Amino acid sequence: MSKIIEPLRGVHDVLPAQAPAWQYLERSAREVFAAYGYEEFRVPIIEQTQLFKRSIGDFTDIVEKEMFSFIDQGEDHITLRPEATAGVVRAMISNGLLRENRLKVWCMGPMFRRERPQAGRYRQFHQIDAEAFGFEGPDIDAEMILLSARLLRRLGLTRIKLLVNSLGTPTVRAAYRERLTAYFAAREAELDADSKRRLHTNPLRILDSKNREMQPLIAGAPALLDELDPESKAHFDALCAHLSDAGVAYHVEPRLVRGLDYYTRTVFEWTTDLLGAQSTVCAGGRYDGLVAQLGGADTPGIGWAMGQERIVMLLEKQSQAVPAERPQVYLVLGGERGEAEGLKLAERLRDVHPGLRLQMNLGGGGFKAQFKRADKSGAELALVLAEDELARGVAAIKWLREERAQEECPIDAISERVGLLLGLN
Repeated sequence: MSKIIEPLRGVHDVLPAQAPAWQYLERSAREVFAAYGYEEFRVPIIEQTQLFKRSIGDFTDIVEKEMFSFIDQGEDHITLRPEATAGVVRAMISNGLLRENRLKVWCMGPMFRRERPQAGRYRQFHQIDAEAFGFEGPDIDAEMILLSARLLRRLGLTRIKLLVNSLGTPTVRAAYRERLTAYFAAREAELDADSKRRLHTNPLRILDSKNREMQPLIAGAPALLDELDPESKAHFDALCAHLSDAGVAYHVEPRLVRGLDYYTRTVFEWTTDLLGAQSTVCAGGRYDGLVAQLGGADTPGIGWAMGQERIVMLLEKQSQAVPAERPQVYLVLGGERGEAEGLKLAERLRDVHPGLRLQMNLGGGGFKAQFKRADKSGAELALVLAEDELARGVAAIKWLREERAQEECPIDAISERVGLLLGLN
Protein backbone atom coordinates (compact mmCIF):
# COMPACT_ATOMS: atom_id res chain seq x y z
CA MET A 1 0.00 0.00 0.00
CA SER A 2 1.10 3.58 -0.65
CA LYS A 3 2.37 5.48 2.33
CA ILE A 4 -0.07 8.10 3.63
CA ILE A 5 1.15 11.66 3.03
CA GLU A 6 1.03 13.52 6.33
CA PRO A 7 0.55 17.31 6.64
CA LEU A 8 3.65 19.44 7.07
CA ARG A 9 4.78 20.03 10.63
CA GLY A 10 3.19 23.12 12.11
CA VAL A 11 0.23 23.38 9.72
CA HIS A 12 -3.28 22.14 10.36
CA ASP A 13 -6.59 21.42 8.66
CA VAL A 14 -9.82 23.20 9.59
CA LEU A 15 -12.38 20.39 9.56
CA PRO A 16 -16.07 20.88 8.67
CA ALA A 17 -17.05 20.51 12.34
CA GLN A 18 -14.63 23.32 13.24
CA ALA A 19 -15.56 25.64 10.38
CA PRO A 20 -18.64 27.25 12.03
CA ALA A 21 -16.44 28.89 14.69
CA TRP A 22 -14.16 30.30 11.98
CA GLN A 23 -17.14 31.50 9.94
CA TYR A 24 -18.69 33.10 13.01
CA LEU A 25 -15.45 34.96 13.78
CA GLU A 26 -14.96 36.13 10.20
CA ARG A 27 -18.62 37.14 9.77
CA SER A 28 -18.53 39.09 13.05
CA ALA A 29 -15.30 40.83 12.02
CA ARG A 30 -16.75 41.88 8.66
CA GLU A 31 -19.83 43.36 10.35
CA VAL A 32 -17.83 45.25 12.98
CA PHE A 33 -15.39 46.65 10.38
CA ALA A 34 -18.32 47.85 8.28
CA ALA A 35 -19.82 49.58 11.32
CA TYR A 36 -16.58 51.55 11.79
CA GLY A 37 -16.10 52.43 8.11
CA TYR A 38 -13.16 50.11 7.34
CA GLU A 39 -12.91 48.71 3.81
CA GLU A 40 -11.67 45.23 2.88
CA PHE A 41 -8.24 45.02 1.24
CA ARG A 42 -6.61 41.86 -0.16
CA VAL A 43 -2.84 41.59 -0.57
CA PRO A 44 -0.60 38.74 -1.84
CA ILE A 45 0.78 36.10 0.49
CA ILE A 46 4.17 36.28 -1.27
CA GLU A 47 6.31 39.43 -1.39
CA GLN A 48 9.91 40.36 -2.05
CA THR A 49 12.06 39.36 0.91
CA GLN A 50 13.52 42.86 1.09
CA LEU A 51 10.09 44.24 2.03
CA PHE A 52 10.13 42.45 5.36
CA LYS A 53 13.81 43.10 6.05
CA ARG A 54 13.27 46.84 5.56
CA SER A 55 10.04 47.02 7.54
CA ILE A 56 10.31 44.44 10.32
CA GLY A 57 14.04 44.88 10.95
CA ASP A 58 17.12 42.74 10.32
CA PHE A 59 17.62 41.88 13.98
CA THR A 60 14.11 40.74 14.86
CA ASP A 61 13.39 37.08 15.56
CA ILE A 62 11.12 36.98 12.52
CA VAL A 63 13.78 38.04 10.02
CA GLU A 64 16.66 36.25 11.74
CA LYS A 65 15.00 32.86 12.31
CA GLU A 66 11.38 32.56 11.27
CA MET A 67 10.76 33.66 7.68
CA PHE A 68 9.92 31.16 4.95
CA SER A 69 12.16 32.60 2.21
CA PHE A 70 13.37 31.12 -1.06
CA ILE A 71 14.76 32.03 -4.49
CA ASP A 72 12.38 31.26 -7.36
CA GLN A 73 13.28 30.19 -10.91
CA GLY A 74 13.74 33.82 -11.92
CA GLU A 75 16.19 34.25 -9.04
CA ASP A 76 13.89 36.62 -7.19
CA HIS A 77 14.15 36.53 -3.41
CA ILE A 78 10.63 35.74 -2.19
CA THR A 79 9.10 35.35 1.28
CA LEU A 80 5.76 33.99 2.44
CA ARG A 81 4.33 36.87 4.44
CA PRO A 82 5.00 36.60 8.19
CA GLU A 83 2.59 39.48 8.92
CA ALA A 84 0.22 41.71 6.97
CA THR A 85 1.17 45.33 7.72
CA ALA A 86 4.26 45.53 5.50
CA GLY A 87 2.35 44.10 2.53
CA VAL A 88 -0.57 46.48 3.07
CA VAL A 89 1.78 49.48 3.19
CA ARG A 90 3.59 48.26 0.05
CA ALA A 91 0.25 47.87 -1.74
CA MET A 92 -0.90 51.34 -0.65
CA ILE A 93 2.28 52.88 -2.06
CA SER A 94 2.45 50.86 -5.30
CA ASN A 95 -1.23 51.52 -6.10
CA GLY A 96 -1.07 55.23 -5.28
CA LEU A 97 -3.81 54.95 -2.66
CA LEU A 98 -2.11 57.21 -0.13
CA ARG A 99 -2.72 60.19 -2.38
CA GLU A 100 -6.21 60.12 -0.90
CA ASN A 101 -4.52 61.01 2.41
CA ARG A 102 -6.71 59.03 4.82
CA LEU A 103 -7.63 55.36 4.57
CA LYS A 104 -9.01 52.72 6.93
CA VAL A 105 -8.75 49.12 5.71
CA TRP A 106 -8.81 45.52 6.91
CA CYS A 107 -7.78 42.13 5.61
CA MET A 108 -7.64 38.53 6.77
CA GLY A 109 -5.81 35.41 5.71
CA PRO A 110 -2.84 33.09 6.25
CA MET A 111 0.60 34.16 7.54
CA PHE A 112 3.74 32.03 7.77
CA ARG A 113 6.54 31.78 10.33
CA ARG A 114 9.01 28.95 10.80
CA GLU A 115 8.59 28.79 14.57
CA ARG A 116 8.64 25.78 16.86
CA PRO A 117 5.04 24.52 16.68
CA GLN A 118 3.06 24.39 19.91
CA ALA A 119 -0.50 25.02 21.08
CA GLY A 120 -1.66 28.34 19.63
CA ARG A 121 1.52 28.80 17.55
CA TYR A 122 1.66 27.39 14.03
CA ARG A 123 3.85 27.70 10.95
CA GLN A 124 0.82 28.58 8.88
CA PHE A 125 -1.60 30.64 10.94
CA HIS A 126 -4.37 33.12 10.21
CA GLN A 127 -4.88 36.71 11.22
CA ILE A 128 -7.50 39.42 10.99
CA ASP A 129 -5.72 42.70 10.35
CA ALA A 130 -6.86 46.35 10.67
CA GLU A 131 -4.84 49.35 9.41
CA ALA A 132 -5.42 53.14 9.29
CA PHE A 133 -3.31 55.73 7.47
CA GLY A 134 -3.12 59.52 7.64
CA PHE A 135 -4.33 60.06 11.22
CA GLU A 136 -1.88 61.70 13.63
CA GLY A 137 -3.83 62.13 16.85
CA PRO A 138 -4.59 59.70 19.68
CA ASP A 139 -8.24 59.50 18.61
CA ILE A 140 -7.44 56.91 15.92
CA ASP A 141 -5.43 54.92 18.48
CA ALA A 142 -8.52 54.89 20.70
CA GLU A 143 -10.82 53.90 17.82
CA MET A 144 -8.53 51.03 16.83
CA ILE A 145 -8.60 49.68 20.38
CA LEU A 146 -12.36 50.26 20.74
CA LEU A 147 -12.95 48.42 17.46
CA SER A 148 -10.99 45.39 18.71
CA ALA A 149 -12.81 45.59 22.05
CA ARG A 150 -16.20 45.59 20.31
CA LEU A 151 -15.28 42.57 18.19
CA LEU A 152 -14.12 40.63 21.26
CA ARG A 153 -17.36 41.54 23.08
CA ARG A 154 -19.41 40.60 20.01
CA LEU A 155 -17.83 37.16 20.18
CA GLY A 156 -18.79 36.86 23.85
CA LEU A 157 -15.21 36.47 25.06
CA THR A 158 -14.24 37.18 28.66
CA ARG A 159 -11.09 36.86 30.78
CA ILE A 160 -9.15 39.10 28.41
CA LYS A 161 -7.09 42.08 29.50
CA LEU A 162 -5.92 45.17 27.61
CA LEU A 163 -2.29 46.25 28.08
CA VAL A 164 -1.07 49.61 26.73
CA ASN A 165 2.30 51.34 26.55
CA SER A 166 4.16 53.99 24.57
CA LEU A 167 7.50 53.45 22.82
CA GLY A 168 7.93 57.16 22.07
CA THR A 169 9.71 58.48 18.99
CA PRO A 170 12.66 56.75 17.30
CA THR A 171 14.98 59.39 18.80
CA VAL A 172 13.72 58.75 22.33
CA ARG A 173 13.85 55.00 21.79
CA ALA A 174 17.43 55.16 20.52
CA ALA A 175 18.55 56.95 23.69
CA TYR A 176 16.58 54.51 25.82
CA ARG A 177 18.10 51.58 23.97
CA GLU A 178 21.57 52.74 25.02
CA ARG A 179 20.51 52.94 28.67
CA LEU A 180 18.87 49.53 28.45
CA THR A 181 21.91 47.96 26.81
CA ALA A 182 24.15 49.36 29.55
CA TYR A 183 21.80 48.03 32.26
CA PHE A 184 21.68 44.49 30.87
CA ALA A 185 25.37 44.44 29.86
CA ALA A 186 26.32 45.09 33.48
CA ARG A 187 24.28 41.99 34.39
CA GLU A 188 25.07 39.83 31.38
CA ALA A 189 25.87 36.79 33.52
CA GLU A 190 22.20 36.74 34.62
CA LEU A 191 20.82 36.75 31.06
CA ASP A 192 19.51 33.62 29.37
CA ALA A 193 20.79 32.58 25.93
CA ASP A 194 18.06 34.42 23.98
CA SER A 195 18.61 37.63 25.90
CA LYS A 196 22.39 37.48 25.40
CA ARG A 197 21.76 37.15 21.66
CA ARG A 198 19.45 40.17 21.70
CA LEU A 199 21.63 42.34 23.96
CA HIS A 200 23.54 44.14 21.21
CA THR A 201 21.03 43.76 18.37
CA ASN A 202 17.51 44.28 19.80
CA PRO A 203 17.70 44.84 23.60
CA LEU A 204 14.07 46.00 23.86
CA ARG A 205 13.01 42.42 23.09
CA ILE A 206 14.63 41.30 26.35
CA LEU A 207 11.77 43.11 28.10
CA ASP A 208 9.36 40.74 26.35
CA SER A 209 11.06 37.59 27.65
CA LYS A 210 8.68 34.92 28.96
CA ASN A 211 11.44 33.30 31.05
CA ARG A 212 10.22 33.50 34.66
CA GLU A 213 13.76 33.52 36.02
CA MET A 214 14.42 36.71 34.05
CA GLN A 215 11.47 38.65 35.47
CA PRO A 216 13.17 40.16 38.58
CA LEU A 217 16.01 41.41 36.38
CA ILE A 218 13.57 42.87 33.84
CA ALA A 219 11.53 44.51 36.61
CA GLY A 220 14.60 46.51 37.65
CA ALA A 221 15.34 47.80 34.14
CA PRO A 222 14.77 51.49 33.27
CA ALA A 223 11.23 52.20 32.05
CA LEU A 224 10.75 53.90 28.68
CA LEU A 225 7.60 55.65 29.93
CA ASP A 226 9.78 57.67 32.30
CA GLU A 227 11.83 59.02 29.39
CA LEU A 228 9.14 59.94 26.86
CA ASP A 229 9.37 63.25 25.03
CA PRO A 230 6.56 65.75 25.92
CA GLU A 231 4.59 65.13 22.70
CA SER A 232 4.64 61.35 23.08
CA LYS A 233 3.61 61.65 26.74
CA ALA A 234 0.72 63.96 25.83
CA HIS A 235 -0.34 61.56 23.07
CA PHE A 236 -0.31 58.59 25.47
CA ASP A 237 -2.14 60.48 28.23
CA ALA A 238 -4.85 61.49 25.75
CA LEU A 239 -5.23 57.90 24.58
CA CYS A 240 -5.67 56.70 28.16
CA ALA A 241 -8.26 59.42 28.75
CA HIS A 242 -10.19 58.36 25.62
CA LEU A 243 -10.23 54.74 26.81
CA SER A 244 -11.40 55.74 30.28
CA ASP A 245 -14.15 57.95 28.82
CA ALA A 246 -15.32 55.02 26.67
CA GLY A 247 -15.44 52.71 29.69
CA VAL A 248 -12.68 50.39 28.45
CA ALA A 249 -10.54 48.97 31.28
CA TYR A 250 -6.81 48.96 30.56
CA HIS A 251 -3.50 48.38 32.32
CA VAL A 252 -0.41 50.45 31.60
CA GLU A 253 2.40 47.93 31.09
CA PRO A 254 5.78 49.75 30.85
CA ARG A 255 7.55 46.52 29.81
CA LEU A 256 5.29 45.97 26.82
CA VAL A 257 7.22 46.10 23.56
CA ARG A 258 6.38 44.70 20.17
CA GLY A 259 8.65 42.36 18.23
CA LEU A 260 8.78 44.53 15.08
CA ASP A 261 11.11 47.50 14.64
CA TYR A 262 8.58 49.78 12.95
CA TYR A 263 6.45 50.59 16.02
CA THR A 264 6.35 54.14 17.43
CA ARG A 265 4.43 55.60 20.36
CA THR A 266 1.28 53.57 21.13
CA VAL A 267 1.55 49.79 21.45
CA PHE A 268 -1.11 47.52 22.93
CA GLU A 269 -2.07 43.88 23.45
CA TRP A 270 -5.17 41.96 24.42
CA THR A 271 -4.11 38.97 26.54
CA THR A 272 -5.79 36.04 28.26
CA ASP A 273 -4.82 33.58 30.99
CA LEU A 274 -6.67 30.70 29.31
CA LEU A 275 -4.17 29.75 26.59
CA GLY A 276 -0.97 29.13 28.51
CA ALA A 277 2.21 30.64 27.08
CA GLN A 278 0.44 31.96 23.96
CA SER A 279 -1.46 34.58 25.91
CA THR A 280 -1.71 37.35 23.28
CA VAL A 281 -4.83 37.21 21.10
CA CYS A 282 -4.66 40.68 19.50
CA ALA A 283 -1.83 43.22 19.34
CA GLY A 284 -0.74 46.30 17.48
CA GLY A 285 0.39 49.89 17.60
CA ARG A 286 1.48 52.95 15.65
CA TYR A 287 4.08 52.86 12.86
CA ASP A 288 4.40 56.52 11.89
CA GLY A 289 7.66 56.10 9.96
CA LEU A 290 6.95 52.89 8.07
CA VAL A 291 5.37 54.36 4.93
CA ALA A 292 8.31 56.71 4.37
CA GLN A 293 10.73 53.89 5.17
CA LEU A 294 9.23 51.84 2.33
CA GLY A 295 9.43 54.69 -0.19
CA GLY A 296 6.11 56.48 0.24
CA ALA A 297 5.26 59.96 1.47
CA ASP A 298 5.63 60.60 5.20
CA THR A 299 2.29 59.19 6.46
CA PRO A 300 1.30 58.19 10.00
CA GLY A 301 -0.17 54.72 10.45
CA ILE A 302 -1.56 52.39 13.05
CA GLY A 303 -2.78 48.79 12.97
CA TRP A 304 -3.45 45.58 14.84
CA ALA A 305 -3.59 41.87 14.13
CA MET A 306 -5.82 39.27 15.77
CA GLY A 307 -4.88 35.58 15.75
CA GLN A 308 -7.80 33.56 14.42
CA GLU A 309 -6.61 30.20 15.79
CA ARG A 310 -6.29 31.66 19.26
CA ILE A 311 -9.72 33.29 19.13
CA VAL A 312 -11.26 29.98 18.04
CA MET A 313 -9.42 28.26 20.92
CA LEU A 314 -10.87 30.86 23.32
CA LEU A 315 -14.37 30.26 21.96
CA GLU A 316 -13.91 26.55 22.66
CA LYS A 317 -12.38 27.14 26.11
CA GLN A 318 -15.28 29.35 27.13
CA SER A 319 -17.84 26.99 25.58
CA GLN A 320 -19.32 29.77 23.51
CA ALA A 321 -22.29 28.53 21.48
CA VAL A 322 -21.34 29.18 17.86
CA PRO A 323 -24.40 29.32 15.61
CA ALA A 324 -24.00 26.63 12.95
CA GLU A 325 -25.43 27.06 9.46
CA ARG A 326 -27.73 24.03 9.53
CA PRO A 327 -30.10 23.27 6.64
CA GLN A 328 -33.66 24.47 7.11
CA VAL A 329 -35.24 21.88 4.80
CA TYR A 330 -34.30 18.27 4.04
CA LEU A 331 -35.80 16.57 0.98
CA VAL A 332 -36.75 12.91 1.58
CA LEU A 333 -37.22 11.15 -1.75
CA GLY A 334 -38.69 7.81 -2.78
CA GLY A 335 -38.12 5.97 -6.06
CA GLU A 336 -36.57 7.09 -9.34
CA ARG A 337 -39.39 9.50 -10.10
CA GLY A 338 -39.14 11.02 -6.61
CA GLU A 339 -35.41 11.61 -7.08
CA ALA A 340 -35.93 13.21 -10.51
CA GLU A 341 -38.79 15.46 -9.31
CA GLY A 342 -36.85 16.22 -6.12
CA LEU A 343 -33.98 17.76 -8.09
CA LYS A 344 -36.40 20.05 -9.93
CA LEU A 345 -38.27 20.96 -6.73
CA ALA A 346 -35.02 21.74 -4.87
CA GLU A 347 -33.88 24.14 -7.59
CA ARG A 348 -37.29 25.82 -7.73
CA LEU A 349 -37.26 26.37 -3.96
CA ARG A 350 -33.74 27.86 -4.17
CA ASP A 351 -34.86 30.17 -6.99
CA VAL A 352 -37.84 31.45 -5.02
CA HIS A 353 -35.97 31.71 -1.70
CA PRO A 354 -32.28 32.50 -2.48
CA GLY A 355 -31.30 32.38 1.20
CA LEU A 356 -32.94 29.01 1.87
CA ARG A 357 -30.63 26.31 3.22
CA LEU A 358 -31.90 23.10 1.63
CA GLN A 359 -30.27 19.69 1.63
CA MET A 360 -31.50 16.91 -0.63
CA ASN A 361 -31.07 13.22 0.11
CA LEU A 362 -28.57 11.73 -2.29
CA GLY A 363 -27.50 8.14 -2.80
CA GLY A 364 -30.90 6.53 -2.19
CA GLY A 365 -31.85 4.63 0.93
CA GLY A 366 -35.09 3.67 2.62
CA PHE A 367 -37.31 6.17 4.43
CA LYS A 368 -35.97 5.16 7.85
CA ALA A 369 -32.37 5.84 6.79
CA GLN A 370 -33.35 9.08 5.07
CA PHE A 371 -35.21 10.42 8.11
CA LYS A 372 -32.19 9.53 10.24
CA ARG A 373 -30.03 11.62 7.91
CA ALA A 374 -32.61 14.41 7.98
CA ASP A 375 -32.57 14.45 11.78
CA LYS A 376 -28.77 14.42 11.89
CA SER A 377 -28.61 17.36 9.46
CA GLY A 378 -30.35 19.62 11.96
CA ALA A 379 -33.04 20.67 9.48
CA GLU A 380 -36.33 22.08 10.77
CA LEU A 381 -38.54 20.57 8.08
CA ALA A 382 -38.54 17.42 5.97
CA LEU A 383 -40.30 17.49 2.62
CA VAL A 384 -41.31 14.02 1.50
CA LEU A 385 -41.65 13.31 -2.20
CA ALA A 386 -42.38 9.67 -3.12
CA GLU A 387 -44.54 7.73 -5.54
CA ASP A 388 -47.71 8.09 -3.46
CA GLU A 389 -47.31 11.87 -3.00
CA LEU A 390 -46.41 12.40 -6.65
CA ALA A 391 -49.47 10.45 -7.78
CA ARG A 392 -51.61 12.92 -5.82
CA GLY A 393 -49.57 15.98 -6.82
CA VAL A 394 -48.55 16.85 -3.26
CA ALA A 395 -45.51 16.88 -0.96
CA ALA A 396 -45.68 15.88 2.68
CA ILE A 397 -44.31 18.39 5.22
CA LYS A 398 -42.99 16.93 8.46
CA TRP A 399 -41.59 18.98 11.38
CA LEU A 400 -38.36 17.53 12.75
CA ARG A 401 -37.79 19.73 15.82
CA GLU A 402 -41.34 20.43 16.99
CA GLU A 403 -44.37 18.32 17.91
CA ARG A 404 -46.62 19.57 15.12
CA ALA A 405 -48.95 17.66 12.86
CA GLN A 406 -47.68 16.51 9.49
CA GLU A 407 -49.42 18.15 6.54
CA GLU A 408 -49.61 17.90 2.79
CA CYS A 409 -49.31 20.73 0.28
CA PRO A 410 -49.83 20.82 -3.50
CA ILE A 411 -46.44 20.77 -5.20
CA ASP A 412 -47.33 23.91 -7.17
CA ALA A 413 -47.83 25.80 -3.88
CA ILE A 414 -44.94 24.30 -1.89
CA SER A 415 -42.61 27.30 -2.35
CA GLU A 416 -45.12 29.68 -0.79
CA ARG A 417 -45.98 27.24 2.03
CA VAL A 418 -42.33 26.60 2.96
CA GLY A 419 -41.67 30.34 2.91
CA LEU A 420 -44.60 30.94 5.26
CA LEU A 421 -43.68 28.17 7.68
CA LEU A 422 -40.03 29.32 7.90
CA GLY A 423 -40.75 33.05 7.87
CA LEU A 424 -39.03 33.61 4.52
CA ASN A 425 -41.82 35.48 2.71
